[in-house]
Amino acid sequence: PKLPWYLLFFIRNFCRYCYFITISCPATNPSMLNVHLVPHTHDDVGWLKTVDQYYYGDRNNIQHAGVQYILDSVIDQLQKDPARRFIYVETAFFYRWWKQQNQSTQRIVTQLVNEGRLEFINGGWCMSDEATTHYSAVIDQMTLGLRFLNDTFGECGRPRVAWHIDPFGHAREHASIFAQMGYDGFFFGRLDYQDKARRMKTKEMEMLWRASESLTPPLADLFTGVLPNGYNPPEGFCWDQSCDDAPIRDDPDLEDYNVDEIVQKFLNASYRQAGFYKANHIIMTMGSDFQYENANLWYKNMDKLIKYVNALQAKGSKVNVLYSTPSCYLQELNLANLTWPLKTDDFFPYADDAHDFWTGYFTSRPALKLYERLSNSRLQTCNQLEVLGGPKSKSGPFGEGDSDTMKRAMGVAQHHDAVSGTEKQHVAYDYARRLATGWAHCEVLVRNSLAILSGSEAPHVFCENLNISVCPLTESSHKFSMNVYNPLGRTVSWPVRLPVNGSVYSVTDANGRVVPLSKSTQEVRRNRGYAKGELVFQVEAPPLGYSTYIISMLRDEPPASSAKPTATRSIQNKFLKVTFDETTGLLSSLTNLETNQTIQLTQNFYWYNASAGNNKESPQTSGAYIFRPNSSDPFVINKTAETQIVTVSSTVQEVTQWFSPWVSQVVRLYEGHRELELEWTVGPVPVADGLGKEVITRLDTDIKSSDYFYTDSNGREVLERRKDYRPTWELKQTEPVAGNYYPINSRAYIKDDKHQLTVVTDRSQGASSLYNGSLEIMLHRRLLYDDYRGVGEPLSEPGDFSDGLVARGRLLLTFTPPDTAADVHRPLAQGMVLQPLLSFQDGTPSANTKLEFSGLQTDLPPAVHLLTLSQWDEDTVLIRLEHQYQAKESKTHSQPVTVNLQKLFSTLDVLGASEMSLGANQWKEDMDRLHAKDPSPWEVTLNPMEIRTFLLRVRQL
Repeated sequence: PKLPWYLLFFIRNFCRYCYFITISCPATNPSMLNVHLVPHTHDDVGWLKTVDQYYYGDRNNIQHAGVQYILDSVIDQLQKDPARRFIYVETAFFYRWWKQQNQSTQRIVTQLVNEGRLEFINGGWCMSDEATTHYSAVIDQMTLGLRFLNDTFGECGRPRVAWHIDPFGHAREHASIFAQMGYDGFFFGRLDYQDKARRMKTKEMEMLWRASESLTPPLADLFTGVLPNGYNPPEGFCWDQSCDDAPIRDDPDLEDYNVDEIVQKFLNASYRQAGFYKANHIIMTMGSDFQYENANLWYKNMDKLIKYVNALQAKGSKVNVLYSTPSCYLQELNLANLTWPLKTDDFFPYADDAHDFWTGYFTSRPALKLYERLSNSRLQTCNQLEVLGGPKSKSGPFGEGDSDTMKRAMGVAQHHDAVSGTEKQHVAYDYARRLATGWAHCEVLVRNSLAILSGSEAPHVFCENLNISVCPLTESSHKFSMNVYNPLGRTVSWPVRLPVNGSVYSVTDANGRVVPLSKSTQEVRRNRGYAKGELVFQVEAPPLGYSTYIISMLRDEPPASSAKPTATRSIQNKFLKVTFDETTGLLSSLTNLETNQTIQLTQNFYWYNASAGNNKESPQTSGAYIFRPNSSDPFVINKTAETQIVTVSSTVQEVTQWFSPWVSQVVRLYEGHRELELEWTVGPVPVADGLGKEVITRLDTDIKSSDYFYTDSNGREVLERRKDYRPTWELKQTEPVAGNYYPINSRAYIKDDKHQLTVVTDRSQGASSLYNGSLEIMLHRRLLYDDYRGVGEPLSEPGDFSDGLVARGRLLLTFTPPDTAADVHRPLAQGMVLQPLLSFQDGTPSANTKLEFSGLQTDLPPAVHLLTLSQWDEDTVLIRLEHQYQAKESKTHSQPVTVNLQKLFSTLDVLGASEMSLGANQWKEDMDRLHAKDPSPWEVTLNPMEIRTFLLRVRQL
């Protein structure tokens, strides 16, 4: 008889308990200083070379690195001595290497894993960036890597420790995610130099990180350790082929015999390091970037080091050296039963010297950052439609499609030198190419699924350049239909703008009007489209479903030409009113018409002159990583803006502002929306004057925010920031601008007792509040010098036409009382992350086409966000439900809410449910962390900021 699905899953993935964590750790000596040597390599998933080039060892003229040879060499050396250990992190590389091995090698590797001699650490597809990533994409890339390890090695392949040795600052939300995934601890390498000096002095290099103000301890508590040498070995002990430190010459007949010298040097290093830590155990990372290509060099010298240092114990030495792993080290700390200091904030911003703040990369490569964010939205749509369309979505009328290619591309894009914008230009192109290839695979799947759900095999066309008003089908067709797929778990109303050439159109179930195409858009698109206007209308789409709109041209002549520039007084809808200064053309006030509150609001664009490193204080330049302006005061691009108002019935009111030939903006109010849209266009940034420029927009208000402002952590919980202040140490501020910049992934705000101005962003950016009532956001950077952090080239993106990158984006402003602000900005931010997917079909749909579909029986409660819906196995889907509000931020929604799993879907019958860890690689009941009981097997209760993960066995209805 066929075994039940859950039993099969259990046998395949969780059938044995992995004993290596308790029996394979080497013996330590409680009366000695135990030095845990951790052999490792740090393999960037792209940086100076592409992922492929790094794996194969190609383009060694750029950097000598070949990951396949590292793994070959390490596996060979581990077999030669059972005492040896090695940890590996980047699953994207290991996955590729594993597929290329024969069965004999795979059996050897499996044995090494089972015995704890090869241990996987972290386990994600990459080691993600922590400043510029969105939590949903981080969870996805971790799940991708963890699932491969679990499917391949079972419980012994499950990482116990999170390992972020290279990211440039550390987010509280990342620690919360790791805790919810069941990790026992977290180690990282980079820490602000002032913070590190204080922690070394007070022996607080290891701590308990309480990573959520909403989740009940210990749900988001995580032991966290700062590694002593970044992720490098102590000075003088690098034995890689890329290093020039002396090997251990232990033949006593040699004239340059050096055992005594090296042993003493090692003892000195060990005692010095021990002075910074509490326990009689210290960890030493033995490896670095792309090391161990010739692992014999490392292991031969470490074998000797262990032998000769430990031999001194017979003469009274109190140092014990051993091969180890972070898991074994952490196990010893746990046995020591010490008390650790508590950390509740985060580790941003990061500086490695007085004038070297790593805050520029928060904004670097703005177009790539947006493309990654849009790709995340498309991946969620692809995942959902794979589930809703059933098995035929992967093999249907439009061919073979899959979501796996996009999952892997997005996994790579989360790397700390990918979406961060800190890679070489040719590598940035490769990341974008991978995302495009992933979407091409998803496109086929989406077409197949929509054909299944709608009953029509008419091909869907996707327009990739709608943000610059380019779509060949809508520009040329007289009659077409538009499918609007909504990946959110609630009904959405969304403004649509389609490039067209007619002047009058009819839109089924919507009022559409044609507006002239702005001069800015015409200049940005150049020769890539020929539309004369944009058809603007509001659409509505059901949760996890689509609506279809039929658009017909009624009048063929081009839309009326743009009006001449005029002085603009105000625009408004029923929620907001915006006024403009008649003299300057700038914003002057913002009114909430529901609460009858008004603030003075001025917005303009500025640029900081990037340091060229030629001043007496420091030679540090601005670059891909570092933000260092030459002065604290930015240069205004223009004190006035040329304005032009366009009012379109009740659909939209908009004002175009021109600040310079390379900076413009459209201010929009859509009917029925509580947000003000600022669509900015910046570039090509001029550098012919020899000055690098870091472009910001600044909002100046009369809100009494003092020195405080607020930023999100990876798109989830919000942290309070204070100018020139750090919560855990006394800051000596040496860079008054860069040292006050923080990453924002989806929002930032300022507030006082009565007013809150929130800015929701469409990508990750850097932001600060340097003045009372002010909030600034960096939009674009074009620089002329490298910042000497390894990338080796200035951040000066050429753009499509080789004259500099043009970046375009949107900021959404909400103005509310503080106690209701989250009710507006939380759903608004989720809508910005998961945008509707538009597809088009020429002509009119056939009579039997299903024009509307929803995958849910009804909208989810307002506090609940459907974070994940993805096919897991043939009859199993992975689902994550998230409470999207923080504790106490909303009187209405910061409350527990219950969802019934059996009553979620309209086309799926839920037959069984098993709760998993956040990473979906452990049963929830097997985790030590506390969790409350639900009222019934099908009803799931979510508390503020809680994410719950389930595997559902389903049947298509």
